[in-house]
Amino acid sequence: MFQQRQLDYSITWVNRIADIPQTEWDTFAQPLKTPFLEWEWLNNLETSGSATPKTGWLPNHLTVWRKRQLIAVAPLYIKGHSYGEFVFDQQWADLAHRLGIQYYPKLLGMTPFTPATGYRFLIAPGEDEDELTEIMVAAIDHFCDKNNLSGCHFLFVDPEWRIVMERHGFTSWLHHSYVWQNKGFNNFDDYLSVFNANQRRNIKRERKAVVSTGLNLEIKRGDDIPKSFFPLIYNFYSSTCDKFMWGSKYLTRKFFEQLYPNYRDRVLLVAAYHEQNPQHPVGLSFCINKGDQLYGRYWGCLAEFDCLHFDTCYYTPIEWAIANGIQMFDPGAGGQHKRRRGFPAAPNHSLHRFYNQRMTQILRHYIGEINEMEEEEIDAINQDLPFSKREISMDSEV
Repeated sequence: MFQQRQLDYSITWVNRIADIPQTEWDTFAQPLKTPFLEWEWLNNLETSGSATPKTGWLPNHLTVWRKRQLIAVAPLYIKGHSYGEFVFDQQWADLAHRLGIQYYPKLLGMTPFTPATGYRFLIAPGEDEDELTEIMVAAIDHFCDKNNLSGCHFLFVDPEWRIVMERHGFTSWLHHSYVWQNKGFNNFDDYLSVFNANQRRNIKRERKAVVSTGLNLEIKRGDDIPKSFFPLIYNFYSSTCDKFMWGSKYLTRKFFEQLYPNYRDRVLLVAAYHEQNPQHPVGLSFCINKGDQLYGRYWGCLAEFDCLHFDTCYYTPIEWAIANGIQMFDPGAGGQHKRRRGFPAAPNHSLHRFYNQRMTQILRHYIGEINEMEEEEIDAINQDLPFSKREISMDSEV
C-alpha cells in the first residue's frame, strides 16, 4: 500500500479491492448505468483468482480520502501483457519494441475481461469532480514515473468522461462495438419490421429451426436462478472458450459460483432445454442487467443445434428486453453474427498517455488518421446492415 499526501487529501494505492469499504465504493458506482464498476463484480474478479498478479492483472486501485472519508476511487491494474483487454494495442507494443522502448508494464483502467462501455473515475456525489480528477491524474502520473510504467490507458470509457480526460491531456483512440437500441418497440414484430424482407424471413426461419429440434428457451433471472446453475455457467463458458477462443478462458469456476450470494440480482440467463431432458439445460447464455441496460457476456451448449446460438444470445434477450423496457443491449465482443441481427456498429473510445516523449509524438501524429479510418469502417458496416430502405432513410435523417 503506497500513500501520498496532497493538500487536504490523502492519496492511497490499494492492492485489494476488499480493503476498500464496499458501502462507500457503491455509493459512487451504483448510480452509474454500467454494472461493471460495482464493488461486488470487481471484488469477485480478484477473490476468484481471475484478475490477480498470477494472471497478469496486479490490482492497484487509486483511492482519495478526506481524513477518513473515501471521496474518490479509480479501479486500476498494472499489466505485463495485453490479454483480456479487447483493445488490441499490440501494434503499439511492437512499435515500442522496435524503438528500444519498454512497453510493459503499463497501468490500465478498465473492468477486466469486460468490453463494455462505461469506465470512469468514481467520485462521491457533491464533490468537485474537476479538482479531484486533476488530483487523480497527477497521482497517476507521479506513480507511473516513480515505477517506470510506460503509460496509462483507460479502455471502454464513458463518453462524457472521455471529454473530461481529453482536457487533461489523454489521447482518444476510436474503436467500435455492436449495440442494439430499442427504437420504441412494443413487441418482437416491431423489431422484425426494421429489417428488409429477406432478413425478416431469415430470422423467423432461425427461430423455427430451434423449436423444430425440440428445444424450449426459458428466461431465468435473479432469485429464480437455482444455485446449481452458477457452476453450470462456467461449464458452458469453458466449453465455448475451448472450442472457439483458445487462450481466452479468463474467468474461473469460482467467479461464477461467487455471483450467487450477492450479485445474482444482476444476472439473467437464457436456458435452452431439450424435450427429451427438460430438467437440465443443453445451452445457456449469461447476461447482466442493470436498469434499462442489458449486457450479453458468455454462452455455451453441450451439442450443436441449428441456430440455437442466435436465439439464446440475440432473439430471446431482445424479446425480453422489449417486454421489460430495456433501452440498450450490448451483446458482447465480436460482430460477424451481430450485424445481420440488428446490432449496428457503435463507437467507443480508449484513452492513452505514454510517458516516453517519442511514443507520445508518434501517437499524436497518427491518431487522427487512425480514428478517421475507424469512422469510415463504422460507416461502411452500418451502410451494409440488412435494414429496410425506410429504416435506413430514417437513420440517415437522425
